[in-house]
Amino acid sequence: MRLRALLDTDALGLKLLGGEEELDRTVRGVMTTDLRDPSRYLSGGELVLSGLAWRRNPSDSEPFVHALVQAGVAALAAGTAEFGCVPDDLVVACARHRLPLFAVEESVAFATVTEHVVRQVSGERAGDLAAVVERHRRMMTSGPAGGGPDVVLDLLGSDLDLRAWLLSPTGRLIAGPRAAGPALSARTCARLAGEHLAAVRTGHHAPHRVTLDSTTYSLFPIRSTGRSPRTSREVREDVRETGLSDWVLAVEADAGDWPEQRLDLLQGVTQLIAVERDRRDAARTVRRRLAQEVLELVQSGAPPAEIAARLRVAAPVLLPGLGTAPHWQVVVARVEWDGGRGGSGPVAQSLLEEILVDPGSTGPEPSDRTAVAHTGAEAVALVPLPAVPAEHEDSGAGIAADALLEAVRDPLSAGLDGDGRLTLGVSAAVHSAEGLRGALEEARHARRVAAARPGRVCAAGHQELASHVLLLPFVPDDVRRAFTARLLDPLRDYDLRHRAELIPTLEAFLDCDGSWTRCATRLHLHVNTLRYRVGRIEQLTGRDLSRLEDKLDFFLALRMS
Repeated sequence: MRLRALLDTDALGLKLLGGEEELDRTVRGVMTTDLRDPSRYLSGGELVLSGLAWRRNPSDSEPFVHALVQAGVAALAAGTAEFGCVPDDLVVACARHRLPLFAVEESVAFATVTEHVVRQVSGERAGDLAAVVERHRRMMTSGPAGGGPDVVLDLLGSDLDLRAWLLSPTGRLIAGPRAAGPALSARTCARLAGEHLAAVRTGHHAPHRVTLDSTTYSLFPIRSTGRSPRTSREVREDVRETGLSDWVLAVEADAGDWPEQRLDLLQGVTQLIAVERDRRDAARTVRRRLAQEVLELVQSGAPPAEIAARLRVAAPVLLPGLGTAPHWQVVVARVEWDGGRGGSGPVAQSLLEEILVDPGSTGPEPSDRTAVAHTGAEAVALVPLPAVPAEHEDSGAGIAADALLEAVRDPLSAGLDGDGRLTLGVSAAVHSAEGLRGALEEARHARRVAAARPGRVCAAGHQELASHVLLLPFVPDDVRRAFTARLLDPLRDYDLRHRAELIPTLEAFLDCDGSWTRCATRLHLHVNTLRYRVGRIEQLTGRDLSRLEDKLDFFLALRMS
């Protein structure tokens, strides 16, 4: 029961003296005491009744209230018989510690209050215990083995009036309530996944509670039943690494004031769903093994015929019913941590499998056509593509690096913020075993380009390996600073003194390929004004923007700044 219910009970005649904003606290018991420090007999959540016999002078109120607050009591109800009213010093002490305070009139016996609270709390507990037993029984018989996590979520809705959704670490909706009601938007799914990963990263104890758009959610992690850290170091590593691959159960409720029985029930739900997750992971075993075998053959320099034979075995598993041999793309991922610690291949493997899932698919068994292996600190994915005519091989078919992280960047950035990074590289499509080794090296080079960029979650594609962007990240920092300072610092200093906007003018001029008319139109300037600014740039830097070499130097300086 809640404290607010006490005020609504006329027979008790309680008067609220302070703590109105705390009336939603849950009362789990009642205790009558006149000890100066009763904390040893309190377990938390009690309504404490006191006749104030412990108070000899005003200074006694502060330590008494402090002891109650430390013990986690819900509220204090003070009798008025001893002093005729509740002393002001007690009212002030309760207000200071945000402890709700009630006055119990002399005409109301403490026994009456005690009997009412015990009757209410005992009835709720008895009902909860009976319900817990029945719900566990139903979930064990109707749970994942009998219909997937949707069955469990439906039972939460029908029996406990709780709407809940099962999300992947990237924010993909795995399961949700099938009853009518507002759907959870993709944006909300991503934000909840990000909040969960951030809470796990900081060591917050589950359930983590978060409010989005005026709705409160409680987030429960779903972990593989086969993963159980034993030492304190393993616990820290588990929080930082494997938390990235946890599913999360998002319940539309504030679990902060739930009784232990309800929390135990939700923990049981997470264990049932964890069994489903283990079954899903087991179903990926064949694909993982195929990818591992192909990766080992490629890295060991095996003959192309042997690799091709293994690919022919993999194609029907990943793309059942495919009539012709597919093209293949390679995606390489790596999760790394600050502080000199290396990456984790299994964590990168789990994340890459989730990232490569068809964004439009839902459920614990989504459209999954990738085979992901891990070696050392990196994960390598073989992605099959339907065969395309030779004349279209360079048309950009397949996975695009930029689109790959579009939907998952925000939640994963939240989970990695502070000390972790995820970087990915994507190869071009190849149509034979001979090209697979080159595709692997291409994806690894692209990943290194991504790793040289700022940000917690970065990707690069094969197209960038034939561009200046491949070279710029590897320019030493001291060379980069010296080069950009010599060309751009005079312009920045001039802009600061005169507000001349020479740097924006230079950027626009180069972006317009040196066209005076197009650049003036873009900047909303007269051509003569533009010519004056460009002349000032040339005067300050000693360069000539009509020369290709000088244009190129300015272009690179702006890219490296």
